[in-house]
Amino acid sequence: MPFPTVKNTTLRNPLSRTVLSRFMMSALLVGIAAGCSNNAADATSNTSVVNAAQTNATATKPSAGNDATVVKALQANLKSSGIEETIVSAVPTDMDGIYWVTAEGLPSFFTDKAGKHIIQGQIIAVGDATPVDISAALVATTAQEALKAVDKKDMVIYPAKGETKAVIYAFTDADCGYCRKLHSEMDDINARGIEVRYLAWPRSQESVPKMEAIWCSQDRKAAMDQAKIGANVQAPSCATPVQEHMALGSRLGVRGTPAVFTETGQQVGGYLPAAELAQAVGAN
Repeated sequence: MPFPTVKNTTLRNPLSRTVLSRFMMSALLVGIAAGCSNNAADATSNTSVVNAAQTNATATKPSAGNDATVVKALQANLKSSGIEETIVSAVPTDMDGIYWVTAEGLPSFFTDKAGKHIIQGQIIAVGDATPVDISAALVATTAQEALKAVDKKDMVIYPAKGETKAVIYAFTDADCGYCRKLHSEMDDINARGIEVRYLAWPRSQESVPKMEAIWCSQDRKAAMDQAKIGANVQAPSCATPVQEHMALGSRLGVRGTPAVFTETGQQVGGYLPAAELAQAVGAN
């Protein structure tokens, strides 16, 4: 059976730490089912207004400055509900009274000025010539900054051949069939000028030791190549960034593999054939 054009494998065991993170991840997974897609980027693809909305990076850029009052109010309201989460920032958006919240170990979300409501998903602005997705650029900016902060030595990198036309970050799992399909096209991807930077995203506890073994191997690329064809990779235990990658993925809303991001923080979806991937990331 041929692989569909776009596909990723849904997270079997959401990496939840608290009531809030479990609730948020459950809501995200329900959204995927409702959208009839395993692709995290397609959860609302059956909504015509969402499909028509355009991302306007300038219009949707959050206003400068963290509002400590909103952070304090949200933190207090969470605590009153028995939820312990660390809120990093809350910055105002173009929508009056709505703030973009960054928290440790959680996907970013919106809240109101009183910090009483948690709002997930897209917010579409209408009234101009075309609808504008005010959330897309916020999500991308959060991802761009977070991925840029990851040290290259903590990733498994497959450099482009010749001129580097694009760089992608891919959260991957050794046991994921579509991750293996993507990896099988690595030579073609690299030949198209795309550098691939792998981060670990084991979808179950059973896959964690395999991913840690890859990162503990003397030759990580060779270990990754072997794991992607089903070999049982083993290596002496060491300190790895696997848990940090898992936490980062949770914060960026990753809930399936492969989860592919561009350098600008845009999530282009799951598995794409090399030619379509090159088109999606502007490496033609």
